[in-house]
Amino acid sequence: MKTSFDKEKLRKHLPGGLFLSLVVIISLWLVISTVSWMTDEDRLPLSHMIIKGQLKHITADDIREAIDSMDSIGTFMTQDVNKLQDALLSLPWISQVSVRKQWPETIKVFVVEHQPEATWNNSVIVNPEGVVFHAPMSDLLEPKPALFGPETSSKEVLAFWHQLQKQFAPLNITVRSVALTDRLSWQVVLDNGIRLELGRDAREERVNRFVALYKQLTNKKNSIDYIDLRYDTGAAVGWKPDDVED
Repeated sequence: MKTSFDKEKLRKHLPGGLFLSLVVIISLWLVISTVSWMTDEDRLPLSHMIIKGQLKHITADDIREAIDSMDSIGTFMTQDVNKLQDALLSLPWISQVSVRKQWPETIKVFVVEHQPEATWNNSVIVNPEGVVFHAPMSDLLEPKPALFGPETSSKEVLAFWHQLQKQFAPLNITVRSVALTDRLSWQVVLDNGIRLELGRDAREERVNRFVALYKQLTNKKNSIDYIDLRYDTGAAVGWKPDDVED
């Protein structure tokens, strides 16, 4: 009697069990197929790239090479845009970069380059905020002022260069280089080759003293080699050898 009841119960629930099993199998198959599709670079490749931004020192090929150098670019679904951004930020001229994916196979790259303001210690470049970036100086498209100083002083030296540019503008001279020595003494070279020795103290007063003196030496400016302002008052003017009177 019990055996007959069990068989009847089994026949009653068998279709439901088979249907449930079928649903589970189909669901697993769908999951596996979806994962396979998402990770198959042949089916869902990132095959197109749109690059935007003002590119002066890098090229679109540089950007493509940086991405191609990654271990795996992945597919549209699997690629982490943060990794793409990190790869592009390794390029020395890139200051900021934004990467977005566009269905089904495109990545959009927006690039902001560093703006070179001056060279630093004859080895690297600083931007307008005085931040050093390690791009080759040979990439510069035009001459830049040369700044020198201790490793952490780039912002201070650049700020002083900006100040001098404004102060010397009425004199029709520009600053070719600014140096801060290890002893914190300032030296400035003008575009006409004159070297200013400002020392480490009373910097602003000495700059003002030079401005007043230079206005009086206008007719002799081409003969000046250096002006030493490291005095409480006055200055010492050094003349070029050919202009020294016997």
